[in-house]
Amino acid sequence: MKKNDVKIEIEKLRSEINRHDYMYYVLAQPEIEDIQYDRLMKRLEELEAQFPELITPDSPSQRVSGEPTKVFPVVQHRRPMMSLSNTYSETEIRDFDRRVRSLLEKDESFEYVCELKIDGLAISLIYQDGLLVRAATRGDGEQGDDVTNNVKTIRSVPLRLETNQTDLKNIEVRGEIYFYRADLLPLNEERVKNEEVPFANPRNAAAGSLKLQDARQTARRPLKMFCYWIEPSVEKHPITDHLTGLELLKSLKFPVNHNYTLCQNVEEVIQFWRNWQQKRNSVPYDIDGVVAKVNSYQQQERLGSTAKSPRWAIAFKFKTEQKETVLKEIVWQVGRTGVVTPVAILQPVKLMGSTVSRATLHNVEELLRLDVRIGDTVLLEKGGDVIPKVVHVNLDKRTPGSMAYQPPTSCPACQSPLVKEADEVALRCENVACPEQVSRRIEHFASRRAMDIEGLGDKIVDLLINNRLINDYGDIYRLRKEDIAALERMGEKSASNLINAIQKSKQKPLEKVIFALGIPFVGEGAARLLAKNFLSIHELAHSSEENLASIDGIGEKTAQSVLHFFENKSNQDVLKKLEDAGVTLAQKTLPQENSSQIFKDKTFVFTGTLEKYSRDEAAEQVRRLGGQASSSVSQNTDYVVVGSSAGSKYQKALDLGIKILTEKEFISLLESGKNT
Repeated sequence: MKKNDVKIEIEKLRSEINRHDYMYYVLAQPEIEDIQYDRLMKRLEELEAQFPELITPDSPSQRVSGEPTKVFPVVQHRRPMMSLSNTYSETEIRDFDRRVRSLLEKDESFEYVCELKIDGLAISLIYQDGLLVRAATRGDGEQGDDVTNNVKTIRSVPLRLETNQTDLKNIEVRGEIYFYRADLLPLNEERVKNEEVPFANPRNAAAGSLKLQDARQTARRPLKMFCYWIEPSVEKHPITDHLTGLELLKSLKFPVNHNYTLCQNVEEVIQFWRNWQQKRNSVPYDIDGVVAKVNSYQQQERLGSTAKSPRWAIAFKFKTEQKETVLKEIVWQVGRTGVVTPVAILQPVKLMGSTVSRATLHNVEELLRLDVRIGDTVLLEKGGDVIPKVVHVNLDKRTPGSMAYQPPTSCPACQSPLVKEADEVALRCENVACPEQVSRRIEHFASRRAMDIEGLGDKIVDLLINNRLINDYGDIYRLRKEDIAALERMGEKSASNLINAIQKSKQKPLEKVIFALGIPFVGEGAARLLAKNFLSIHELAHSSEENLASIDGIGEKTAQSVLHFFENKSNQDVLKKLEDAGVTLAQKTLPQENSSQIFKDKTFVFTGTLEKYSRDEAAEQVRRLGGQASSSVSQNTDYVVVGSSAGSKYQKALDLGIKILTEKEFISLLESGKNT
């Protein structure tokens, strides 16, 4: 194939992929199936691999950079990114309107444009010669962090502007990066599983995702963006007002939130705010108010700004439902890796449709910042409208003489000293024999997604520990049927079933064993990556931090955690028990990826009973073809496979408009991938 022909095909592929990205990620009107899209991308990657000199920075294949960054350079904004003044009061909105009138000419007419206030992070995009060259956070308004590589992973953000008009090729665009509410739950489930602090709300998830040092990790997070401003100095396109700017952004194929309106007076602004206050949950992302802006750019210029905020715009924020209740107790929970976290026990109160009696206090630093005390009247709200949290203490109702709360210095489960590393906010119990940690670790080891020992749930684990039959998960394989049968609530049949399940678990593949060990920061994905790179637990245990961190998807923190785990003498003793019992700790060859990766970057959810596969087996088939399987349906789900007796996941998929497959259609897809 001649190079010129290749170049023409590459340009055609890029144009087609960019168009489909726009149709899918901006307009939500896909024209082709995902598999067809993947074939286009695969063909582009193949041609670029053969002719690397034809790769350009704006190619769809180059959205994800290969090298992690250690720091985010600080860059100066072209013009300040000012924050908005805000209010929750209709009276103050009318005062704002009076101030605008007083600063303009007498009887001068003006209009407002009202938009939704997206609860995300402000970002500046700089395009030169039509190419995205810089993306920066707001920072302090004057300068922010350069997060270009991470923003490039957001598929709704154009890498190159599709326009022949030179005056539109050197522009600045601003907008808000955000996270869908439905995407927060699966992300937090994974973080909890890895003993990481869950994100309090979608905004925090977006912020954390945008500041990941490895853009390949950011690419796995479903970040989105709405653009709301284009600089008004485009010569041949006189943008005289904000409304025209929004329309120009849409014509350039930027994602623009369509829920905006032109208001002739302040009463229409208030009505827009009232309407959205009522239906704020009708959109899948968090909004915390509306923004009202004087429409005319010329009038904006005359109105000017204060040191912090423009005089021509204001954020009219929604009132968040909050309730007061009494804090009765603070309890401390111990996770399987020893992290100890505070939980507030509350006088039950109804909040946003549910009764709340417990709320997170996050960590010891947050607890001390609030200065919360037993018996205090506290203000409660749901972070991101989901997670109950204590946000304030009503000092006027504090009982005289109450004592400041002192965090524990010893573990509530084993009384071992608690430690706090200088770079962490968490208190940690380092006693590997801590009974709470032991119970949680054994439960995790036996769980369905790990060694899948059916019948070994939390109650049986506690029963075995209390009767001193096991002290760690290595002891599971030393259990005898007669010892189990003699326990209360057990019998011959139950004991026999449990022993059979234990024996069956010995054949689990290496990746399941690695996940079951409960190494901090090693979830299912990381365990799978480690099993693809090491033939045995022994080889993994004797690897170097540099070698581990070089694996795509295994960061420095995870690498250090793996090494620390295997250096621990208690863990070495448990591994010896597993080895003596015949548990799979090695594999003959490294798992080979299927040559066909048709499910790359696709997420499947299985619901109901499948005939040919168990759900775990079906998930493994998906992973072999480059995809991933999730236990919950969200906007990030690509396919929901429905078996018999499907449950609520099926209905949620229908509500979200997600592609639904029968088992027969799923098997057909599998076969097409295997035969590719």
